[in-house]
Amino acid sequence: MTPNRYSQRMNTMKSSAIRDLLHYATLPGMIYLAGGLPAPESFPVETFKAACDTVLDEVGAQALQYGTTEGYKPLRKCLAERMRNLKGIACGGDNVILTSGSQQALEMIGKLFIDYGDIIVLESPSYLGAIQAFDLYAPRYVTVPMDEQGIIIEELDRILQIVTPKFIYTVPTFQNPSGRTMSLERRKQLIALAEHYDVVVVEDDPYGELRYTGEPVPPIKAFDTTGRVIYLSTFSKILSPGIRLAWVVASEEFVRRITLIKQATDLCTSTFLQYAVYEYCQSGVMEEQIEKIRAMYRVRMETMLAALDRYFPKEGVSWTAPEGGMFLWVTLPDAVDVEDTLKEAVANKVAFVPGTSFYVDGRPHSTLRLNFSNAIPEQIEEGIRRLAEIVRRRLEEIA
Repeated sequence: MTPNRYSQRMNTMKSSAIRDLLHYATLPGMIYLAGGLPAPESFPVETFKAACDTVLDEVGAQALQYGTTEGYKPLRKCLAERMRNLKGIACGGDNVILTSGSQQALEMIGKLFIDYGDIIVLESPSYLGAIQAFDLYAPRYVTVPMDEQGIIIEELDRILQIVTPKFIYTVPTFQNPSGRTMSLERRKQLIALAEHYDVVVVEDDPYGELRYTGEPVPPIKAFDTTGRVIYLSTFSKILSPGIRLAWVVASEEFVRRITLIKQATDLCTSTFLQYAVYEYCQSGVMEEQIEKIRAMYRVRMETMLAALDRYFPKEGVSWTAPEGGMFLWVTLPDAVDVEDTLKEAVANKVAFVPGTSFYVDGRPHSTLRLNFSNAIPEQIEEGIRRLAEIVRRRLEEIA
């Protein structure tokens, strides 16, 4: 088939660096610290099986039929109640729409807001999956630097004085890729700026319930009094990514428009899985499951941080110390070629994600993302030891 049959959009699409690395996870002896995979041993297989059996026994064919585009109403009400009680977000069932994973929500938000050449504002670095979703609609990106407290508000203010973006995209809690959490004060300042400049905020919160230390911080959406924040969350990290079920909390106007887009996209998210997840939520075991995940990941995070402190060189090298989530972020001297470092690491049976994938400027970056949720502590310890040896050699070469 001749190339000119494809859309211009297709010609600009690139594969995800993280998905491309996934095949390394299946190699014998590989310690996989790359993709953001939840621990499969954390999945509540028997409990979810019981929920599925209950749905088929009690509802049967109704759960196997098409559903409403917005999603199963009892589950939407259940999630709205959870958002009110747990997150302080003022919402009802009509403010919730269910999606086939957060990735679908991100793509639909791109479709909702972005025309060719529109400006959107991102953290730097930012979540690769969001960049991929937005890339489909060819925006112009303006990035805001971060420090350990998240987006630097003064820089954001300076940017908003110059440009008018369609929206600001942020992962404020245990950010992917850096693991950083935006401070409470900056969240309040961000929403104040959004109101002052009349900008929409897209708040992506897949990791918010995975806190292992410190005090919870309310979502930005909790401070939204004008309906400008679109909040995303997911069952992928607190139940299983394989069920592909997430939710959006937004004003009824935004929900109505996203519903129109979803009608044209997939009609509805899996009816059966929505029924099963609702049954699972109603069974009372979800909180226990989340606590189990937190306990497991806390040990793995602490193991990785301790191994970095034990094995990694300190001169010119730094890393974040998250209070939760699934990732931490390592920064090496500018002269280190991280792509070559990855090749050597893979040859030594350890994989990570080069940081360049999380920037929109296309330049090489001397950073890397490490995931601690998917490997057991012994693997994490050994993987960091191997990686530290490679980094030391690289630093000696540039000295």
